[in-house]
Amino acid sequence: MQENMTTQSLMKATIFSALLAAVALLIIILPAEYNIDPTGIGGKLGLTVFSEPAEVPVSADNASTGERETILITVPANKGIEYKFIMNQYAKLEYEWLTDGTALYHDLHGEPEGDTTGYYESFTITTASEMKGSFTTPFAGSHGWYFKNETDAPVQVQLIVKGDYSSHALKQ
Repeated sequence: MQENMTTQSLMKATIFSALLAAVALLIIILPAEYNIDPTGIGGKLGLTVFSEPAEVPVSADNASTGERETILITVPANKGIEYKFIMNQYAKLEYEWLTDGTALYHDLHGEPEGDTTGYYESFTITTASEMKGSFTTPFAGSHGWYFKNETDAPVQVQLIVKGDYSSHALKQ
């Protein structure tokens, strides 16, 4: 009789756990990760903001001529994004970026062209609301910023650049 109660208790616990996992999937995980909100509760709890993609408007003169370019990047609440420039070795980039005053963690770094090991070299790591400077790339590859927003609201970064690069985009 004791064995039967243990088996019965285990079955109840398993069914309860499966139901709880299904509820968590519908109410929390799908809205937060995939912006799928079948119940509408995730939106009311503010969870769908986590799955919103970063916005990147670009106001550009011709980038290949080395003229100044302004890029507006929205860093979603409690998320991190990377914005990268493809550059040759010893290419120079002058930059200035600023927010509305909200400090962001950022890492200015580069990844060598063709590297598959995950290696990257950081040039500046800090938390700030603005920064201005320039750098010369030590190697060909993608160079740019990782911005992390640790607040509960999206933060817009205005990135102003001038330099030698072939293209730039939000890293996916």
